[in-house]
Amino acid sequence: MNGAAAAGSLQEHVRGAVLVPGNEGFDDGCAGFQTAYRHRPSLLVRAAGPADVTAAVAHAADRGLPVAVQATGHGLSVPVEGGVLISTAALTGVTVDASARTARIAAGTRFAEVIEAAARYGLAPLNGSAPGVGAVGYTLGGGLGLLARQFGYAADHVKAVDIVTADARLRRVSADSDPGLFWALRGAGANFGAVTGMEIGLVRVSRIYGGELTFDVARAPRLLEAYLRWTETLPEELTSSVSLIGYPDLPALPARLRGRYVAHVRIAFTGDARTGETLSAPLRAAGPLLSDTLGEMPYTECGAIYNDPSQPHAYAGDNVLLREFGSDQAAVVTELARPGAAVPCVVDVRHLGGALGRAPEVPNAVGHREARYLLRVLSPVQDTDPGEVRSAQRKVLDSFAPYSAGGRCQNLVYGGHHAGAVDDLAGDFWEPADQRRLTELKTRLDPANLFRCNRNIPPDQRT
Repeated sequence: MNGAAAAGSLQEHVRGAVLVPGNEGFDDGCAGFQTAYRHRPSLLVRAAGPADVTAAVAHAADRGLPVAVQATGHGLSVPVEGGVLISTAALTGVTVDASARTARIAAGTRFAEVIEAAARYGLAPLNGSAPGVGAVGYTLGGGLGLLARQFGYAADHVKAVDIVTADARLRRVSADSDPGLFWALRGAGANFGAVTGMEIGLVRVSRIYGGELTFDVARAPRLLEAYLRWTETLPEELTSSVSLIGYPDLPALPARLRGRYVAHVRIAFTGDARTGETLSAPLRAAGPLLSDTLGEMPYTECGAIYNDPSQPHAYAGDNVLLREFGSDQAAVVTELARPGAAVPCVVDVRHLGGALGRAPEVPNAVGHREARYLLRVLSPVQDTDPGEVRSAQRKVLDSFAPYSAGGRCQNLVYGGHHAGAVDDLAGDFWEPADQRRLTELKTRLDPANLFRCNRNIPPDQRT
């Protein structure tokens, strides 16, 4: 059956659009926030509801076609070539149960919508720095967010997941209904099916003390070292990071940043503003400030802390989780991000620990919780071979291998690989014992590896 005939056959069972290359809306439907890579399916299903997702998975399973799922396209890792792309972008909506402190979210919902809905009841989700990111993919990848040191990973707060598995069955998975799959979904969810909705826990936060301190590294050369010392005594209620960026001398940039090597310290604190001022005072004294936006804000404005780009663009990034980070490593990181360095990149350090270091009440597949810091490298990909960028970034991160806690954070790995590629780094998202458990579950639930366009856990072919 050719593409048009297959689309026509599937369209009989789908309310949303079923498109093939050349159809109006096909290219737009395949596009995502990440522009360095894009899906190139033989068939695009723009789902209008869970039943459409089920029909699309059944269609792919009957024909042995790979399935990719995309909501916003921020975390694109393996573009599908041929096969079926299910777009869940139209599946949006949030329902808050204030008394239970939970929210039901549809698969394509962005965190901005969840933040606004929860704020009406003095509650907040455990979102990341960019409210425009899709809530489901971020959460199932772990979810290392703005309030992580106090509340842990977003995956720790998932109550239930609605997912279509490779047998084209729509399941509502919880700790009671299927504890094994529920464990796996929270940390490796994309491997086991197409999610149509999720129930998450909310936290009682309506206002925070937060913002950014910006330093000229030329005038505060030991800023990163000062930041690391500062983190040693912080309460769990304060989550922070520092980014080192060499800005080009371009008229389009703000004058305070143009041509400078800048350190951005980002802070989110759930305590009162007075205590926030006291806690941030040592950093303010670390050197002359280019800008200071710290202050009390409603949680609905939390996106201003990082002010992440909102326009789609091409980027690649990777990270390593570290068990220690001292002055010698700080000097290396400062040199890596310096303008004119061999690997042009943004380098940032995130402070972990606190609730991130404790297992959740209901265990999940998110591992490497003993890590104290995360080191990330991020590079624009413009007229550059993404493979070369990834290789250069790995060389940077490999230099920190002696201090590694043995893994990486999925949420902060950006970049594409082709489906079926052997990625010898994919396994370090999970602990070795968890990797074996995930492989066993994958082998049972998706032996054909239908859902392989992700940070893939291949089924065991020996069984």
